Amino acid sequence: MSLDGLFPIYKWNFKSQSILTNLPEDECADLYSHMQEQRYGKGEVIFREGAVASGIFFVKKGKVKKYQVDQTGREQIIYVANAGELIGYHAILADERYPDSAATLEESVIAFIPKEDFMTIMGRSSVLPRRLLKALSHEFTVLANSISVFAQRSVKERLAITLIVLREKFKQETVAGEDIMINLSRSDLANMVGTGKENIVRFLTEFKAAGILTSHSRKICITDIKQLIKVSGCGLG
Repeated sequence: MSLDGLFPIYKWNFKSQSILTNLPEDECADLYSHMQEQRYGKGEVIFREGAVASGIFFVKKGKVKKYQVDQTGREQIIYVANAGELIGYHAILADERYPDSAATLEESVIAFIPKEDFMTIMGRSSVLPRRLLKALSHEFTVLANSISVFAQRSVKERLAITLIVLREKFKQETVAGEDIMINLSRSDLANMVGTGKENIVRFLTEFKAAGILTSHSRKICITDIKQLIKVSGCGLG
């Protein structure tokens, strides 16, 4: 079921997937010629917060969490990147260290583009700088919206919003006609929502009893998206 007219998903997803789409043929070939592909196992760190930014990363397959770690060692997951998205380019454009960490949520294939090559290609491109600026502007809106939600919404509402966004993430790799399965640990889900694991388990049980979702092990299937949107308090209708 589409979220069109029901939920403003654009407020929650970055638009880095559009950066490399339909680039001029020569620019696209130049960019891809400098990519160094690497396979990662589930849970492997791609880069760490505070490390010198040596390049950008293109998610070719899999999912990657962007997160920060507080003084107690607890993660706060900022965003989940899907296949087709770029990560790490903020630090390159700002000539700063990576502002957060990135690690795989599942087996993934990540292509690395060295900083010098990326900056050279961007300097020659008439399209890439505008797309990066547009993507960065939208990401600012997404992050500002997320901060507002954390300040004003209950844990239950934040969990509902997170599940809706994750459903869209996992939808992209689901074969048409099959159930969309959100495959994420309860700990990662808690770190996205910004609460304890016990709260996640409690509210998932409540959602399950209400017929909103089903679950098996770590997999979650949303069975009543309209009801979940109602719980989130962010519906368009």
